[in-house]
Amino acid sequence: MAQQPLTDDELIARYGPHLNAEPPGGWSAGLEVDKTVKTHCCFCGQQCGIQLKVHDNEVVGFEPWYEFPFNEGKLCPKGVKRYLQGSHPDRLLHPMERDPSSPDGFRRITWDQALDRTVAEIKRIQAEHGNDAFAMLSGVSLTNEKSYLIGKFARLALRTANLDYNGRYCMVSAGAANKKAFGVDRNSNPWSDIPLADVVWVAGSNVAETFPITTSYIWRARDRGAKLIVQDPRVVPLARTGHVFLGVRPGTDSALFGAVLNTLIRNDWLDHDFIDAHTVDFDHAAAAAADMTSQWAAGVTGVPAARIEEAAEIWGTSATGMLLHARGIEQQSKGTENVLSAINIGLATGKFGKPGCGVSTITGQGNGQGGREHGHKCDQLPGNRDIRNPEHRAHTAAVWGCDESEIPDAGIPALEIIEAIHAGEIKGLLSICFNPMVSSPDSNFTAEALDKLEYYGVIDFFLSESAHHADIVLPGSLHEEDEGTSTSGEGRIIKINPAVDPPGEARRDWEILCDLAERLDASKYFGYDNTEQIFEELRLASKGGTADYSGATWDRIETEMGLFWPVPEEGHPGTPRLYEGGKFFHPDGKARFHGVPFRESAEVVDDEYPVWMTTGRVVSQYLSGTQTRRIAGLVEQYPEPLCEIHPVLAEQVGVADGELVTVSSRRGAITLPAQVVTTIRPDTVFIPYHWPGSKAANQLTNRAVDPVSKMPEFKVSAVRVERAGTEQAVTIDQARRGPASTEGQSR
Repeated sequence: MAQQPLTDDELIARYGPHLNAEPPGGWSAGLEVDKTVKTHCCFCGQQCGIQLKVHDNEVVGFEPWYEFPFNEGKLCPKGVKRYLQGSHPDRLLHPMERDPSSPDGFRRITWDQALDRTVAEIKRIQAEHGNDAFAMLSGVSLTNEKSYLIGKFARLALRTANLDYNGRYCMVSAGAANKKAFGVDRNSNPWSDIPLADVVWVAGSNVAETFPITTSYIWRARDRGAKLIVQDPRVVPLARTGHVFLGVRPGTDSALFGAVLNTLIRNDWLDHDFIDAHTVDFDHAAAAAADMTSQWAAGVTGVPAARIEEAAEIWGTSATGMLLHARGIEQQSKGTENVLSAINIGLATGKFGKPGCGVSTITGQGNGQGGREHGHKCDQLPGNRDIRNPEHRAHTAAVWGCDESEIPDAGIPALEIIEAIHAGEIKGLLSICFNPMVSSPDSNFTAEALDKLEYYGVIDFFLSESAHHADIVLPGSLHEEDEGTSTSGEGRIIKINPAVDPPGEARRDWEILCDLAERLDASKYFGYDNTEQIFEELRLASKGGTADYSGATWDRIETEMGLFWPVPEEGHPGTPRLYEGGKFFHPDGKARFHGVPFRESAEVVDDEYPVWMTTGRVVSQYLSGTQTRRIAGLVEQYPEPLCEIHPVLAEQVGVADGELVTVSSRRGAITLPAQVVTTIRPDTVFIPYHWPGSKAANQLTNRAVDPVSKMPEFKVSAVRVERAGTEQAVTIDQARRGPASTEGQSR
């Protein structure tokens, strides 16, 4: 069984996270720079341009890349410090095998031993239990080339249907809604459209901390007179300079959007020509919103009716407008519905296909856009094709040179894979750049699942908390150690350039996968000499799909500083703004309204768990923290998770700022310092999720999922809050006491 060989503390002492505070040689080393490499940040979906400075095959610093159009040299704290992970003492430098008798918990082995053991376990498990008893989990920190390769590897080398990726926990609700409404999964606009908007509506995103460069685009719009509307349970920094703040109760976003649509219809703030010419099913959306008055929504959301109507009037009477949404409305058991209800108010006012108009998701992960296009989702083939569609399967099989019958059917999504492991249905797992021990909901359940695996192999560059459970660890490559492309949240395909080689015996991820494929008797499908060959095959595989890269080349991507897909033929300029001329991607060219009745979240507060909890990110940390918790300058900014709590709730609990509180749900409990702030609803607490073990916010979160996107409900949990070491817990009546709405919060 894939159980930890040592305790958490023993593994951390050996493998980290340890803090790296300085570049190689120290700050004053005066190293001569051998070369400066133009590439992109490895973290969020903005994919900011950066120049890495290299000395003796080590990244020793960076320079701003002012010419790259998206960020024009600007970087957030993570981007400034990202190079400090390269020559890190925690880097995995050679393959390892779990060995509880070793003082390190793992022992060093050769690559042949590691690969042979992995392949032997795959073959044994599949022979005994069937091909789908072995699964693979991937991540969208990987390039397009690796994402494409993993989709092909899982289907033709592992021969399993059960492949999915950590984007299942990030952008899938937005993707599912976009495909339903528009027939394509991509943002409607380049970010250069944001400053052209007369109103910018930000829903469920702490932009200033989690996507700082996007803030500059919003400020440019505001500076030219645009109104700013912010929708969130917290008065996030961006909201403090906004015109209207909508402090929704967690889990009520679709009610708010429904009330806005109701108000738009009642006041005839509609673009009837656009609705008639370019959409269908407006009557379905209108019928669902017919009883969603602003007064009704005030009772559901806690946002005053007058404020809802003010936001609706600003949106409905502005000639242009951009609505940007992120995980706050998407990471729910009704995330797809929330996004569809946001799209409804964009379609109703004709805000698509022209400058300064669109409804777009702010992509969270580095290649969260490209990584959800080319085949490492459980139901997907390259070009954002459907693995269940016979024509799509035939096209992919022709490119791959296999029979269509060799491509497995759709598998199960990430959380269901973990649940199937827990149930004993999946016996083996290979993961790459995915840390489910921190990022999955109900982390105690996840730990139980990993302990039940008969074999667990991990490809990564640090020993993550999930890799603590591994049987075999295969040391992979960092972002700057390989070449390829990524696709930013705008839909811009960009070039990732190698700055250094992997250290020690670490290898490039694609080379590891191709070696495994050869040992799995699938070498005829994986005869690549470099990643450009993989991209050339990706171009063919994507041709004719909605995510069509067939006209893009590495040379054009680099020299033109990115190309926006679709790029259906060489010489095509790319498509920065979708839907121009009102042309959508459904066969009839029209967008779809959807009726979205309100329903409650999977879990609601009650007498035992009377407080809402939501989770999210902080400015100095990224996702599961595997990289950022190892960089001293970032850890110093926010060393441990805190529980944001309103003074009213803090008084009821009997806790002061900095004192410990225990937050409990039906799944677990966490004790951490209280951060008493006036910028959160009195009935809600917020805990960031970047930490593992006893500090993991995901001990508390719910495994309930969106029925369409299969996104877990990270953003809505019912919890009990009490002063640590006491039995004094707040009641549901106390949690509701004080401001009945968010009227008392800053606008």
